[in-house]
Amino acid sequence: MAKLFDFPLVFTQIPLILEALPMTLALTILAFIGGLMVALPIAIVKMNKVPVLRQICAVFVSITRGTPVLVQLYLIYFGIPLMFKYINFYHGTNFNVRNVPSIVFALIALALNEAAYNSETIRAALQSVAKGQIEAAHSLGMTGIQTLKRVIIPQAFLIAMPPLGNSLIGLLKGTSLAFVCSLVEMTARGKILAGVNYRYFEAYCSLAIIYWVLTLAIEQGLRHAEKKLRIPDTAPPIVIGKDHI
Repeated sequence: MAKLFDFPLVFTQIPLILEALPMTLALTILAFIGGLMVALPIAIVKMNKVPVLRQICAVFVSITRGTPVLVQLYLIYFGIPLMFKYINFYHGTNFNVRNVPSIVFALIALALNEAAYNSETIRAALQSVAKGQIEAAHSLGMTGIQTLKRVIIPQAFLIAMPPLGNSLIGLLKGTSLAFVCSLVEMTARGKILAGVNYRYFEAYCSLAIIYWVLTLAIEQGLRHAEKKLRIPDTAPPIVIGKDHI
């Protein structure tokens, strides 16, 4: 009778699965950065209650948060080629969607999903900065953009770091769904290996160990960064005129 569970195989195939680690990390990092770049304008639009844009952003956030990321990946993967076909048919252009790498579809879907969630985190962090500090910056002659860059964003970043860290970990695990875009990241690599020897349970055990270790590494890195960047409680207050900040 064949072994029900091949314990050594769990560890011997880990290096083979890790061959796809660069793709997983590239998806995680690029989608996270892209998500932040979209989330910040959304947060600012919602904070300032910009007409029309605010409603558009609210609908985008509601739809994105209300649908599974797997469905969003399918929508992007099949929707963008359909859009190109429509443009080619009605405008006489010759866009070839086959030249677009598969990773682009996965990045768009994951980045938009991250943006919807992180925009609320960033908005809450921006609003948590004391109004007195913003007024002090304006009294020093800073413009709105300068106040945002020099006063609000640095403090809001520290406040938002823990929830953004959790979001990054969630994104790392979410990349395991990118195989629907024909990408061979770690989970897809594990499934391919399991298809050769039909040891699916062992392959998923290997994947669980890898994702767990990566999550621990990110948690430790974020904890270290937060400790380094946080202003100690014993730091002297900044004095502007007669006001203490």
